[in-house]
Amino acid sequence: MSQNKRRILIIDDEESIRRVLRASLIGPTTDPLYQVYDAENVKEAEQLLIERRPELVVLDLALPDGRGIDVLKRLREWSTVPVIILSAQDGDSEKVEALDAGADDYVTKPFSTTELLARVRAALRHAYPDQASPRLIAGPIELDLAAHTAKVKTGATAQILQLTQTEYEILKILVKNAGKVVTHRILLREIWGPNSVEHTQYLRVYVGQLRKKLVAQGLPADLIATETGIGYRLSDDET
Repeated sequence: MSQNKRRILIIDDEESIRRVLRASLIGPTTDPLYQVYDAENVKEAEQLLIERRPELVVLDLALPDGRGIDVLKRLREWSTVPVIILSAQDGDSEKVEALDAGADDYVTKPFSTTELLARVRAALRHAYPDQASPRLIAGPIELDLAAHTAKVKTGATAQILQLTQTEYEILKILVKNAGKVVTHRILLREIWGPNSVEHTQYLRVYVGQLRKKLVAQGLPADLIATETGIGYRLSDDET
């Protein structure tokens, strides 16, 4: 197996799920997509996290010898590796807790393997860009961080978006995390500070204004999708 393939660690106590994910992530054996490791419990997981230094983690929340959320919290003390939660728990509170603890995405069981692979590609693409760039691009939206401008590309043309400072900051966070859910708490903390994390009405107003401006440029209203009770997700063309 080529040593330049991205390393992915699957942490799940269900052997059948590990087997399916391993096969999907490795792909054709003549040209493997990724190097894949797996663990069925917290003890194995934490050992492999240190030994293999994976570049992406797929993590189940319910493990036989502990909670996946605690694995995530300990991991975030020393690593920014992207983590995709894979769990049968589909309540908003579980999703919010995981995302606020540092998860990059959340997929609920039963899941589509095609969708999960797309989420893996998106997480890797955003975590490990090919080169540093003063631009952020997600689908038809391009942000020039140096010029502090946002453009919408439709065909061969590009139109400047006239945004307020707050709208620009919201869009920048969503573009940076395109394809992933960004919780209300994260957006509020990043833009208004830690004392405003409960003021979700701020977001409803500004995201509504931002959507109107994107729609006026011919983009779909659901380009910024609302994850009810959780946050927002900016659509990524490749997810």
